[in-house]
Amino acid sequence: MKKAILILLVVGMLGWSVYEFVISSEGGIKTSEYENGNIGEKSVESDEVGIRKGQLAPDFELKTLDGKTIKLSDYKGQRVMLNFWATWCPPCRAEMPDMQKFQEKKDVQILAVNLSETESNPESVQNFVDELGLTLTIPLDADSAVSNEYQVMAYPTTYMIDSNGRIQFVMLGAMNYDFMVQQFEMME
Repeated sequence: MKKAILILLVVGMLGWSVYEFVISSEGGIKTSEYENGNIGEKSVESDEVGIRKGQLAPDFELKTLDGKTIKLSDYKGQRVMLNFWATWCPPCRAEMPDMQKFQEKKDVQILAVNLSETESNPESVQNFVDELGLTLTIPLDADSAVSNEYQVMAYPTTYMIDSNGRIQFVMLGAMNYDFMVQQFEMME
């Protein structure tokens, strides 16, 4: 009985994967384009505020883990890596040391927005930061307002924002240090 359920589950997941692949390749936003930030496409700069490549990143205001209030617009003139994450997310945990290294070695400001509403215990964020020895700026999205505005559907999600405040790259999923550097070097 257990084998039959397992086989049914595997066949169902395989079927769903094929369905998603076919649907995403027939029209609309192609998943691979969105996930890879439209790599290879020229960014069309726009004065429109939005979450697509070339648009001005929506401003927000959040309290950080250490109690300070920050706004994205405070970092205008700097290149920003805006990352949405949670402590319970294994890919988020895996990319944090690379994010720390990235901030230490490059002229980039990392805003690692914790999806606080999804955390089971508010203290887990500070424990996580202490455990990994992170010095990143950690804004807390307590009511998910910012993650909703940025339409975060997967953890982690990262937006690379240039010094003019425009989104230059969007990534769903974890990145390693070399990939962070590659995207960073393509921005102003």
